[in-house]
Amino acid sequence: MLPPQPPAHPPAHRLRPHRPHARLHGLYRLLAPLPCALLLAACAGGLPSTATERGDGPPVTPTLITPELVAEQRAQRLRQGAQDISRFIAPPAPYTIGPGDVLSITVWGHPELAVAQPNAPTSLATPIEQAAAAAAAQGFVVSAQGLLQFPFAGSVKLAGLTEIEARDLLRNRIAHMIQQPNITLRVQSYRSQRIYVDGEVRMPGLQAINDIPMHLVEALNRAGGVLPTGDQSRIAIVRGGASYLVSLPDLVRQGVDPATIQLRHGDAVRVHAADEGKVFVTGEVVAPKALLMHNGRLTLNEAIGEAGGINTVTGDARQVYVVRRAGAVSQVFRLDAESPGAMAIAEHFELTPRDTVYVAQTGLANWHRTLSLLIPGALPSAITAGRQ
Repeated sequence: MLPPQPPAHPPAHRLRPHRPHARLHGLYRLLAPLPCALLLAACAGGLPSTATERGDGPPVTPTLITPELVAEQRAQRLRQGAQDISRFIAPPAPYTIGPGDVLSITVWGHPELAVAQPNAPTSLATPIEQAAAAAAAQGFVVSAQGLLQFPFAGSVKLAGLTEIEARDLLRNRIAHMIQQPNITLRVQSYRSQRIYVDGEVRMPGLQAINDIPMHLVEALNRAGGVLPTGDQSRIAIVRGGASYLVSLPDLVRQGVDPATIQLRHGDAVRVHAADEGKVFVTGEVVAPKALLMHNGRLTLNEAIGEAGGINTVTGDARQVYVVRRAGAVSQVFRLDAESPGAMAIAEHFELTPRDTVYVAQTGLANWHRTLSLLIPGALPSAITAGRQ
């Protein structure tokens, strides 16, 4: 019998040397076909040098935050604030009579010229109707055309006149019937001029303008004051269809008396809520969150600090961005927090409501997350295989 012959081919396990990194090599083969641009973008991290609003708008180039930029924006805010309130600053003016006002007119020595007292209101009249009838019965009502009917004077136009001017006009009109008439005229009920106070105040509603000048502080006090949830730095005054923001803390810091802001008939005052002026901090910070501004003021340094600071492991301090909505487009600002004096600059860079602060991630962290999205679980398994 012949001895057994060796096999023509050795076993497969002898042809293949042991390769503990087989899974890792397989990962490399999977990544090889990926476009280089995608991998380079993953390593780059952060926002690109130019960005678009939704991919179809004009490119937005980030503006580097410098001391010159901080000074320019501060000067711009001061100019804008002064321009907004300049249209409201005026010396107090005396009250002028208007349609609907009820006047009390007394001709001394002639009680027959006084207004006759009305009959008692019926039980069917509502309280509002009773109050209106009582107010009208106490004096002379100026018509919608600004006219007043008075004995011996006929129809007299008093709208637009002060109390003294109206008194002198009536005196001249009845002088042909009464020698040297002594007349006392005053507004009994102020009903022609009103403003509206809304928002975060205790008693929102209509406020009548009377002989006391109606300035901004007076209007807020009559409405019960600003609630703790209100933002005193964002008080909107609507006049003629346009809205203007007024900041009481800024006025005090600039030495401007808020009592010089005079309101007039038809104005609307709205106190915005504090939570309407949030700033959003996201990206590679310790605790991403939405922050409330402190009386309309929050700096970039304060925002990052309240979010716990930049993540030292995954955050790229060279790429701190502020995205600000400006009309139909966005403005993007960038701070290099690793540069000397960067925190001093950030302390003076004022944020505005609805700003978004974004801290970009480092290239290594972005690479790891990109691979995890492309091949879920592949990178951890490959590392584990390499350690075996």
